[in-house]
Amino acid sequence: MSEFTVKPAAAAPARNRWLEAWPDAVAFAGGLAVSWFAGWETKDLIWSLWLASLVIGYAMIVWLIFSRALGNSALLIGGVFLLAFFTVHFGIFHLVHSVFLNVFFPVTDMKGFPDATGYLVVLEKYWYFLPVAAVAEREHFRRPPAMAGGGLNAVHSPALPLDTSSDDSKRDPHNLLYTGQTGRRPNPIKGSPQQAAGDASPFKEAMKKDGDMMKPYRNVVRLHLLIFFFAFAHFAKLENFLVYTVVYAVYFFPWRLLRKEPPAA
Repeated sequence: MSEFTVKPAAAAPARNRWLEAWPDAVAFAGGLAVSWFAGWETKDLIWSLWLASLVIGYAMIVWLIFSRALGNSALLIGGVFLLAFFTVHFGIFHLVHSVFLNVFFPVTDMKGFPDATGYLVVLEKYWYFLPVAAVAEREHFRRPPAMAGGGLNAVHSPALPLDTSSDDSKRDPHNLLYTGQTGRRPNPIKGSPQQAAGDASPFKEAMKKDGDMMKPYRNVVRLHLLIFFFAFAHFAKLENFLVYTVVYAVYFFPWRLLRKEPPAA
């Protein structure tokens, strides 16, 4: 009888996450180039950050809601109502902030509450900052791993019993949560509390304090802190390109890389 030697699989090469962050460096250089060649002053930098906060943040909200709802009509309906709530909440937040900004850094001759013309001016003058801001926030536009493999139906209540039947013909590959080689969780009964819990779980997880739906708001806080710093630099007569460079470096720095990567399963 011939003998076979099983060779261990070669370990995957270690990822260099800092090297993978090169798009952030490109976005940083792009942001500086835009502000330099456009001759932006503090007012321009502040409004460009406000526009990025509104547009990129709202795009994140839309993506985070509907990337979880694909293939699930109940979640799609719930997602529409959730989007309506965040549209009002997120929109009013930026509306109020824009009023304060327009008092100190008016984009038109009218101070205070901007009219439609004022917002169109902001969009027309600063839209080309949006692509570099989107690159900086690209990590938030990836599909959640649990959704990318088999849709939302891969998520079920942990209270459901395991079916360890070995009859592969009855298995739905989109609804399996394997334990070993044969264990799986069955679909919950339609209308049951288990199904309701399973359908709601993606949104419930996302709405937690550290959930995905809070990411746009955390980015808003960061952006608006930078806006306040720009305002301070303006009134303290510290306006120069070096200050802008430092602030842009803070904005485009890949802070996520400072968090430890979870060990591979």
